[in-house]
Amino acid sequence: VQLQASGGGLVQAGGSLRLSCAASGGSISSYSMAWFRQAPGKERDIVAAISRSGGGQYYVDSVKGRFTISRDVDKNTVYLQMNSLKPEDTAVYYCAGTERNTVSSAAYDYYGQGTLVTVSS
Repeated sequence: VQLQASGGGLVQAGGSLRLSCAASGGSISSYSMAWFRQAPGKERDIVAAISRSGGGQYYVDSVKGRFTISRDVDKNTVYLQMNSLKPEDTAVYYCAGTERNTVSSAAYDYYGQGTLVTVSS
């Protein structure tokens, strides 16, 4: 499966953005999907995940209540709605997928290119 992330940009603190991850070469209903982010000088960390079945979700503590992961199987796209953005959310965001039914941070086999999110204070 190939993954194409988009939707990043510059936003003021408190604002919102919605990231999209369009999949091709496979249906997202066959994959568990996740969003990772990598800030300058830091490792890439998982932000949110949704299991292949759609019944499981995971959020890192720092985004709980602000970010929502969702998917539209008909559009073969996964989304990350980001509200109440903070400067510390600034990072390159990547979407990822795996054929395993999981929300584990260590399980992803496919990664798309990143999209940059910059939150100004």
